[in-house]
Amino acid sequence: MSVRLPPELAGEIATLARIEGVTPSELVRAAIQHFITTRRTDPDFKQLLRKRLEEDAEILKRFSE
Repeated sequence: MSVRLPPELAGEIATLARIEGVTPSELVRAAIQHFITTRRTDPDFKQLLRKRLEEDAEILKRFSE
């Protein structure tokens, strides 16, 4: 996977990584992991997830008929 970042954001990531003594890739991986972990425990996200699952189930049901 690759991600294109605006130059300003890429620069900020590089600076933060240098300050923390890690590579930019390590910093981004940690940030993504934190985001995922936070989402998994967020009640609002869980509600959205249930809604999407219900919608997808309905669509799949219609295709199977």
